[in-house]
Amino acid sequence: MISEEHLLSKDELSRLTEFVYRRTGMRFEKKKRYYAERRVAERMAATGVRDFAEYQSLLRLDAAEAQRLINSFTVNETYFYREEHQLRCLSRSLLPDVVRGRRPGDLVRIWSMPCSTGEEPYSIALWLLENWAMVDVYHVEIVGSDIDTDAIAAAQAGRYGPRALSKLPAEVLDGYFEPERDGTREIITDLKESVRFVPCNLADGASMAALGQFDVIFCRNLLIYFDEESRKVAANHLHGALAPGGYLCLGHTESMSRISDQFQLCRFPDAITYRRC
Repeated sequence: MISEEHLLSKDELSRLTEFVYRRTGMRFEKKKRYYAERRVAERMAATGVRDFAEYQSLLRLDAAEAQRLINSFTVNETYFYREEHQLRCLSRSLLPDVVRGRRPGDLVRIWSMPCSTGEEPYSIALWLLENWAMVDVYHVEIVGSDIDTDAIAAAQAGRYGPRALSKLPAEVLDGYFEPERDGTREIITDLKESVRFVPCNLADGASMAALGQFDVIFCRNLLIYFDEESRKVAANHLHGALAPGGYLCLGHTESMSRISDQFQLCRFPDAITYRRC
């Protein structure tokens, strides 16, 4: 019997969180019960099912609904120039090291994942245009990816409100965004075309490998949602996705040193990063 306070029984909640865990690597413990129940309740109402058993059957049969459920569990809290010190590190330390020995026109690949609604990969593009004098010397490819297909669609649309834009200097806003319309501003076409967005799942080795190797990967504030086992899986996938000597940037509360010995901690003037051994 389900308590009046809870939509799901203990067993049903366990099955739900295990489904999300297997698909994403994200672990939602008991303290996140309200968060999980609220999201599944929204999806059950949207699909018109009678109970969780019926919804679970739907998840097995309908890949699109399974994706919509996963989308509902992702956290898309971000804004432009977030953790700006890492962007300074990118232009002052990481990229100068990456291009050492490369010729003009050579490919430099940067990956933002999870990219959420696009603020991070667009921030990388903006920052390099404004702060890296060599940006036009090399063929810089920026890829943004996320497991949330709704977030990917929003990133491709490139339209943002005041909160997301609040850290950007006025000259950057005026130079790279269309005039305000309906309370939002849209990124100019040239900048949109400088970033490629694709769905990808850090917990899925095949989807990671499909995108090839990168010189720099930003993977910030995702591993905090993983447990120890899925962090180790993620570390292996990130290691494989980095070119030899490539750099990994994590969130300020995350540390690869506690997860894997496949990376060398690198202290730069602006930020701590991890280099593929």
